[in-house]
Formats: sequence, structure tokens, C-alpha cells
Amino acid sequence: MSLDRAKVSRRGFLGLGVAAGVITLTACGSSSGSSDEPLVMTVWGGETDRSTYQKRIDLLVKKHPDLKVKLQLIPSDSYAQKVQTMIAGGNGPDIMQVAENVNVYSSKNQLRPLDDLAKKAGLDLQKRFGAIGSLYSYQDKVYAIPDRSGAMIVYYNKTLFESKGIDAPTADWTWDDALAAFKELTTKGKTWGYGGAGWWPQWWSFAYQNGGTIIDANGRPAVDSDEVVEALQWAGDLLFKHGVVPSKAEYADMGADVGGDQAFAAGKVAVNATGFWAISGLAKTEFEWDIAPMWRGKKQAVSSFGSGLAISRTAKNPDNAFKAIDFLTSPEAQQQIIATGQDVPANIEVQQSEAFLKPAWMKTTVNMGVFAESSSFLFKAPFIPEWNEMQAAFDTGLADFWLGKQKSAKVALTAVQKNLESIIKSAG
Repeated sequence: MSLDRAKVSRRGFLGLGVAAGVITLTACGSSSGSSDEPLVMTVWGGETDRSTYQKRIDLLVKKHPDLKVKLQLIPSDSYAQKVQTMIAGGNGPDIMQVAENVNVYSSKNQLRPLDDLAKKAGLDLQKRFGAIGSLYSYQDKVYAIPDRSGAMIVYYNKTLFESKGIDAPTADWTWDDALAAFKELTTKGKTWGYGGAGWWPQWWSFAYQNGGTIIDANGRPAVDSDEVVEALQWAGDLLFKHGVVPSKAEYADMGADVGGDQAFAAGKVAVNATGFWAISGLAKTEFEWDIAPMWRGKKQAVSSFGSGLAISRTAKNPDNAFKAIDFLTSPEAQQQIIATGQDVPANIEVQQSEAFLKPAWMKTTVNMGVFAESSSFLFKAPFIPEWNEMQAAFDTGLADFWLGKQKSAKVALTAVQKNLESIIKSAG
């Protein structure tokens, strides 16, 4: 799961339930052939994350007794500040979890490029991770190895679909197919066809499906293009023109902090596009549900959620750090990610394995093959150094649009484009 999603999702790496400070755990092996000082690995999250990472580290140490690893779990809301302080002090983590903000670090020379280390280790990123192999790159250099990565998927209420005589959604659904189904599935004031697309991975997916891009090949913002405008307008019209998405007021009436994930679990929305984490909230639903790939526009494109493992510039033993990352992203270690129900492993082989397709903890039949199917049409989001500022510009610039106060995507995105051109260095 992405770091920004950790702040708003129910699971959120369980990060909001972690007390301030750092939880440290150590897996020790012999120090033969290496320094007695262990590798420090920082991650964000909660108890499930702590347990899963520790199990993987234990496997690492069993496989490579010459390595020692100390796991530091940091609350998500203070993670970036904590690790940057560590790096500035010359004691950065050897291995650190990163997500969309990877190039906030790399652009400040806080991360070590990994291309040479990957080549030396014989790690083929494309073969191991598919389309997202070079996701965490900047200026043609790779700064993190994918670790957790699952496509945004479509959750649908099978009971409601069957009662309406509507076939299950597929990757071949078009925007028109989706809208027609949403209209049929909406009962005014009771159920809505779709949970909405106000979060960037959702509406950006539509933009890329429509042939658009957020940042063009020259590094310039391109959000006022016809393709992106049309996509955002379609997403907005679902809410304030067609009424198939709950408004903010209607969500508020459902309860505090209710969004698409919770509304779907409560049977209030028939279709919700989100990540793997929502599965954990569906154990006690009173209806049948399943998952499907995201529908298509002019082409297939969908966002990916996840995180990678990087090596800080101050790492004292980068060779050993990469040795650890290589193992932690191997099939043997990545099996633990799905075994605990933590997330989707980035390793394609594991995504296609029986352990992933039929996890022991899954109590109902779910089409887990959707994740591997979706991996072929993931788009590469622009993880630019100004990522945080860019997201703030979208949040501010589209606030009235999502409220329906200003219903023109063209007007909204023209203003956002101007703002982004002042923010993004490549646009100068």
C-alpha cells in the first residue's frame, strides 16, 4: 500500500494505531565475514506489518547467517521526517521502505542508485516484477526495488449484480458499460452504483485510459490536455450529473470517516475501485462479493499501490543491504506477505502462485488472479521530486470540483496546470 493511503484507509498499514516512537526488533546471525553492526531497516506500519517484515527477516538470516538486520517500525505520519533526520545525521537506514515520495529522497541525494548493485546480483527487474520493475526510478536510475505492489481493483456486490441481471465487470468493460451498470445499480437514497473517483489513483487511471498523462515525456505538467480534462469530467459527472456516486454529504450521513471502502462493505455502493487492503473489511458482509480488473477507456490502464526497498546514501554496507533486498523480494520471502494477509507481493511469480490465488485465510471464493491479470496494464505514475507539492495542488485545485460547486473539469484543471508549472522544476 502507498504511504499517502496509509493516512486514510482502514488498514493504513495499521499505522495510525502505533504509538509515537520507534519499535525495534533484531534478527541476529553470526557476524562471519561482515561487521558486527547490523543492517538497519526502517518501515512504517502496525502490528501486521511488523510481524510480516520480521518473518521475512528471519528467513533472510536463516538463508544468510552472515547478515544481521535490525527492524525499526516508524508511524507513517512521522516516517519521512524521521528517516531524513537519520540520513542528515549520517546514520541513515541501510534499507528503507519508500513509496510515491521515493524521488523526494533521491533528488536530494539521500538514496543510493541501485542499477549497478542489481546488475552485479543478476537481478532482472522486468522478469521479477513485470511492468513495475523500474517504477521507483529517477533520471534513468533505479532507486528502489519493488516489494509490495498490487493493482487497483474493482470490488463488486455479486448479490446485487445478480438481482439486477447484470454480468460481472471485466477488463473489457468500457466507460459506457460502467456507467450503464452504475445507473442500473443505483436506488436513490439507498444504494449507489459506484464509490467514486476523487482519489488520485482512481481518476488518474481514467486519464491514462483516455490517452492522457499527468506529466509529459519532457517533465512538464499536462493536466489541462483534452484527454485528462475529458477523463476528470467523466469522473465528476458520475457524481453531480448522473447521481451514481454518493456526495460528501451522503457519505457523511453514513457515519464518521465513511468512504468507498466502508460504504461497499455496508452494501451502500455496488462497485468500489480500491486496493487489496479492503479485503480485510469484508469478512462479515451479508452479501456475496468478488473482485475484477479495472474497466478500460480507449486503452487499459490502472494505478498500482505499493512500496519499494531502497538503500540510503549513508548506508555503511550497501553490498550487504542489497543482498538482503534481493532475498526479501525473492519468492521465498515474498510468500510471507500474502500468508499473513498483509498485502500483494510485488514478485510476479508469487502473485501467480497457488499460495496467493487461494490463501489459507480466505474464507470465501475470490478471484485473486485479478492482480496478476492487471499487472500487464499498470501505468507508471510520475513519482517526481515535487510529489507532495503536486498532490497538495490537486487537493486544493479540485476541492470545489469534487463538491460540485464548480462542475467544469476544464476550468479546474487549467488552474491546476498553472499552479503545477510554478511548482515543478522541469516545467521551467
